[in-house]
Amino acid sequence: MTGNSDIFSPRSDAAYFLKAALVGILVGGLATGFHAGLEFLFAHYASLRSSLGSGYLPYLVSIGISSVCVAGAFLIVQRVAPEAAGSGIQEIEGAMEDKRPVHWASVLVAKFFGGLLALGSGLVLGREGPTIHMGAMTAEALAKSHDISSSDHKGLLAAGAAAGLAAAFNAPLAAILFIVEETRRQFPFGYRTYMAVIIASILSAAITEQLTHTGPLLVVDVSYIPVWSYLILAIMGGVLGALGVFFNWALIAVMDQFQKIPKGLRWLPALAIGGFTGVLLNAFPDATGGGEDLVHHLIISDYGILALLLLTLLRFGGVLFSYASGVPGGIFAPMLSIATCAGLAFGVAAIETLPVEQDFRAACAVAAMGGFFAASVRAPLVGVVLVMELTGAYALIMPVLVTCTTASLAAHHLGGRPVYEQLLERTLRLAGQAPDCEPDKTPVQLGTRET
Repeated sequence: MTGNSDIFSPRSDAAYFLKAALVGILVGGLATGFHAGLEFLFAHYASLRSSLGSGYLPYLVSIGISSVCVAGAFLIVQRVAPEAAGSGIQEIEGAMEDKRPVHWASVLVAKFFGGLLALGSGLVLGREGPTIHMGAMTAEALAKSHDISSSDHKGLLAAGAAAGLAAAFNAPLAAILFIVEETRRQFPFGYRTYMAVIIASILSAAITEQLTHTGPLLVVDVSYIPVWSYLILAIMGGVLGALGVFFNWALIAVMDQFQKIPKGLRWLPALAIGGFTGVLLNAFPDATGGGEDLVHHLIISDYGILALLLLTLLRFGGVLFSYASGVPGGIFAPMLSIATCAGLAFGVAAIETLPVEQDFRAACAVAAMGGFFAASVRAPLVGVVLVMELTGAYALIMPVLVTCTTASLAAHHLGGRPVYEQLLERTLRLAGQAPDCEPDKTPVQLGTRET
């Protein structure tokens, strides 16, 4: 029949929304448990390193632990669920296009335990990747329990992914918009599916906040900045647009180089990357980890331009090699930390050469987070809302809008494409499948098509 799921009965709607609510609750609990496990590992690993004192011993222990953890995470993924490598967002999009298999049980196991090992070792990867993928797999498990339409099935997958993002950053509105902007080609827009995403995101964030008692993760206190300084931020947005295009290209290039390594030896790069991470954990700890806690620390600290540029370079390279190693982990949080370093460097340079207040430094950091995200993911509204929900710096909504817009425009005119679109095409290419060449669609077009 024609039409979409909007014509279903109220009773059917209620049953579907109940599934979405259950997805949100389960994903919120699962993500909170995952985050608690990471905090436990971080705390005990840091305590162990500090108890070893100075000298070579902390380095040797960190090299040994991190290398074994990363290699272990790689082997778990390869043996249990190879599709659990990376963030998993491209796998979700592929599943919504009916081009990627979905093995929810094995992915949940590989993503949870492999993610704990990989992220707990200090790799430059974010926890949002595993929670988004685990959220979608939780929804898949519930979808398989009853016979539902293809549209409703894909809607639940999207709801689970949104719930995972909402739980990772306590950012439900950004999670909802992420589905709208990022999966606009795959998501079957309709009343039922859209409301399912909203319900799951709200409940997941609520469960996480209730269990952890945390508000915005990266609170930044910044006052208004003068309107004339928006021109400076627009220039910074253009630079971030170019950086985002280069980041996407470099990520795919590094992954392709790793793919050339014989399959039986691919655990060796994971071992080496873990060992190098162990060195940095002692020599330059700010260059390790996802960066969720680092962003606020950098903004309130007094780093010079050279130190910020060095940290930008180290974290930029760190996320490329960490992601290409084939372990679970996301790139959202590392991108935010890279952007913070670059934005702070830009802000310090502006303060030294232009008549702007000290607050402009922090404003550049906040705006840069949204700009770099918009340039790489090509989801400018998500970039704006995510930064607002993370930092609580709503006074900067106009500066962030300016930066995200110019960064997205610059990336587009430089020929850049969304990072997850490129990752999905690469995944399909390696699997011997043709990528989807369907032209881009807006939510309105998707909402009016026949199913």
